[in-house]
Amino acid sequence: MPPSIKKVFTWIFWIFVLWAIFTSPNKAADIVVTIWEIIVNGFNAIATFFDRLITAF
Repeated sequence: MPPSIKKVFTWIFWIFVLWAIFTSPNKAADIVVTIWEIIVNGFNAIATFFDRLITAF
């Protein structure tokens, strides 16, 4: 993708993020919390997998 198109999409993304925060800050915060929980749960699942894999031997 050409750099100019990538730059336009980046600007559109950040404008959308700011619009979402200003128009509905509670929903935006809920989305961030949910995404954070998904990431943390994913890392915990990976850690549990490797822990059980290592202790199995």
